[in-house]
Amino acid sequence: MKPDISTLLKPDILILRRQAPVRALTLLDTSVSIPHMGKARKSSSRSSRRSASASHGSSKLQKKKKIKENPPPQRGGVELGDPHVQAQLKAYEEAVVLFQQQKLVRARQELEKVLAGPSKELADRARMHLRIIETRLKPTAELNPRTADDYYQRGVAMMNLGRWDEAREALGKARKLGPKVDYIIYAMAALDCLTGEAESAMENLKLAIQLRPENRFHARNDDDFAFLQEDPRFTELLYPEKDGTAG
Repeated sequence: MKPDISTLLKPDILILRRQAPVRALTLLDTSVSIPHMGKARKSSSRSSRRSASASHGSSKLQKKKKIKENPPPQRGGVELGDPHVQAQLKAYEEAVVLFQQQKLVRARQELEKVLAGPSKELADRARMHLRIIETRLKPTAELNPRTADDYYQRGVAMMNLGRWDEAREALGKARKLGPKVDYIIYAMAALDCLTGEAESAMENLKLAIQLRPENRFHARNDDDFAFLQEDPRFTELLYPEKDGTAG
């Protein structure tokens, strides 16, 4: 006997009907859980962004604090934040240049300006230089020169006071004791220029440069040689590179 087809199909239909709701529930659960997970991810990303922005803001505050805590710029141990200190430092530097050029009267004037400034450090340095200048500018009878350098200091002091004859006498004695000392001959060249003796000034300056080539650069910025500025020989001596020769 052949089996009844209807009886064979009924159990399958029942099984399908029973399984369909299960599958539907499974799909429904999956569809519900997916958007829920997406919201969780979004909320976690937002919190991470907030924490990142908070850390970035704190780093900015730390940088600002560091900038505020940084000390003002310094130069030679002197703080430069105050514009009055900057002006005081400029006057001090100009005074030191004049002091090194043995222009003691002008150096003293600049150093006296430094004393009125706010920086105690610069004022102390200025007082030290002023003591040296006062010693060098004392009357010649008190110095009692003996060596070439003593006579040189005396001659420079007289030059600063405008006492040309006494300066020439002292520098002449210094040159006899030190005939090849470049700075003595350089001072004599400056004295010659200040008194209008161009020929002697050129000879002494040329010799001073031969003994020490650095004197060429000093003479370029030395106001004592202003009398020779228009003399072409002076230009050739100080700027030999223009015509390819060396003085």
